[in-house]
Amino acid sequence: MDGLLERIEETLDPEDWGATEALSHQIVSDAVSYLRDIRERPPWQPMPAEVREVFAEPLPRGPSPLAVVYRSVTENLMPYPMGNVHPRFWSWYMGSSNIAGALGDFLAAVQGSNLGGGNHAAALMDQQVVGWCKQMVGFPASASGTLESGGSMANLIGLTVARNVKADVDVRECGVAAMPRQLRFYASDQVHSCHRKALEALGLGNQALRRIPSDDAMRIDLAALRMAIWEDRVAGFRPACIIGTAGTVNSGAIDDLDALASLAVEEELWFHVDGCIGALAAIAPANRHLVAGIERADSVALDPHKWLHAPFEVGCALVRDPQAHHGTFAVTPEYLESSPRGLAAGAWLHEYGLQTTRGFRALKVWMAIKQHGIEKFGRLIDQNIAQAHYLSDLIDAEPTLERLTPTTLNIVCFACRTDNPDPEAIKTLNVEIMLRLQEEGIAVLSDTTIKGQHCLRVAITNHRTRCTDLDVLVREVVRLQSEVSTSP
Repeated sequence: MDGLLERIEETLDPEDWGATEALSHQIVSDAVSYLRDIRERPPWQPMPAEVREVFAEPLPRGPSPLAVVYRSVTENLMPYPMGNVHPRFWSWYMGSSNIAGALGDFLAAVQGSNLGGGNHAAALMDQQVVGWCKQMVGFPASASGTLESGGSMANLIGLTVARNVKADVDVRECGVAAMPRQLRFYASDQVHSCHRKALEALGLGNQALRRIPSDDAMRIDLAALRMAIWEDRVAGFRPACIIGTAGTVNSGAIDDLDALASLAVEEELWFHVDGCIGALAAIAPANRHLVAGIERADSVALDPHKWLHAPFEVGCALVRDPQAHHGTFAVTPEYLESSPRGLAAGAWLHEYGLQTTRGFRALKVWMAIKQHGIEKFGRLIDQNIAQAHYLSDLIDAEPTLERLTPTTLNIVCFACRTDNPDPEAIKTLNVEIMLRLQEEGIAVLSDTTIKGQHCLRVAITNHRTRCTDLDVLVREVVRLQSEVSTSP
């Protein structure tokens, strides 16, 4: 029997720890060079056919040396990123990572803790980072919170608590079918699509989300919101929650959060703030006034992997009422009972969300904040917002370009002017310019349509971006506009 065990008992640990250590040092050295020399590479480039074929290879049956595996990574993965760490990536709203956070992610994987909870250091650090997030947006220490995969899940957490608090029935036990009145949630017509997904997942349906018209500044129209709440009450619905947006994904507009908080109190509604784009402006000295009132919310969703530049993925949901938060998710099966001492003596963090197994997301946030201090992150936010206004001025000064929305935060929406007034012709021109910017390795933008107007969208969330990069962007857009307009 002993001989049999010697043959079948295996491990994933290396046979040669020295060789593994040497390769690990090389990987770290290459990673530092990758970020140091990032400006020497395009933000995005298309993959050749032979690279695409690598990702269609069948399931490996036998082993390969780790050095060979790493060589494939360096040749086929690293040169073809999405590009969001590059200083000229201004497409969808993303953070740009940082070296301390990347090391934190590595160390979290090495330590391997499961953050479902328990009495261990990683769980305490998780709670500490949540506490720091509360401080950033002005929430009381008594509030509750949880780290999640990102903004979509953080918003789902807040809206789930809102549903359960306003259901007028024990919805966990009886389900949404037992609710005496259908709930209504209210948000701007600029609200992120994750809120529709959340209400569908909560069994309330898309019709439960009333999109309120936005004003010329892309903020929710308060008079229209008040009228919608009154109409729903008259129609027999149960107004439940106002969703305020601190930074719309289209244009960076920020709803009047103070006014929404007061209206929620007046109408006895839950007030949730989707702050995944702009909540952290609360730590920015020159711009914290933009999110005044966020501290009055019942729940807030924010994203440390955006303006805290944590490596993906980490979001945070904060809930003012800890009992409501815990009561929405807590389930204590017999195999996860607490004990007076030992590992099970700690808090069960899984009781504040949907995941039982939770990754150690806190370390990458913790290390970067400890290294730089939160004041530097605040200055970087101010820097990005100032860069957005700098770009706006460049666009306003260029006769061939037109800015289409106010610049409130760090998102600038504009279009190239054309003699052809046909909306499809304008869209075709601008999309072609956007694609050529990407394919020529100049910059990565996205496009969107706001109130019927197609436009190019620049979201400046990168701590590596400089004003000279924005000078290049405008110059190249004007050049490409001339080339595309005159091409047959």
